[in-house]
Amino acid sequence: MRLGIDLDGVVTNFIKGWMLRYNLEFGTNLTEDRVDRWDAAGELTHFDDLSDFWQWAGASGHGPTVFRNLDPYPGALEALHDLAECHDIVILTMKPDWAAADTYAWLAEHRVPTREVHLLRDKWEVACDIYLDDSPFALHDLVNKRPQSIVCRFVRPWNEPIEGTTDIHSWNEFVSLVAQEKGDRDCSKRE
Repeated sequence: MRLGIDLDGVVTNFIKGWMLRYNLEFGTNLTEDRVDRWDAAGELTHFDDLSDFWQWAGASGHGPTVFRNLDPYPGALEALHDLAECHDIVILTMKPDWAAADTYAWLAEHRVPTREVHLLRDKWEVACDIYLDDSPFALHDLVNKRPQSIVCRFVRPWNEPIEGTTDIHSWNEFVSLVAQEKGDRDCSKRE
């Protein structure tokens, strides 16, 4: 099967990554537990609006962007490697143009098992059998425009249940769901 996998908030801990950098640069003490909705950075930082935040995140062309040094969530990379033994991993991530090089570098450094990477806004444009995402916007579009596919919401504090999605709380749960759909237990070895 083709598995459409989002990066930020699913494979990578974007919240922790930008907060570590922000705390270091501005002497603050932001913590991940303060994020309880999409685009919370606008209220948690000193920036006047989100466009200023994104300009900072892009390092204004000087050095790596915030996307270069993100930590993977525990179990994410292992699960992707297990899944890749039986399925095609398709990375679907919404990134600004300035983040492309650092995104590809991150994927290579972490040896993400994929031959297909899409940096795009409308993830539904790429056909997959199962999608895994955390973005409320992407999830709504996937449910509405890919009704034949299974759309999984990786449950995070910044997203709410969405009709038509399957809630996923861990990578182990996702691996099990994929194995159940495929009827292939070889990809559900993870405990």
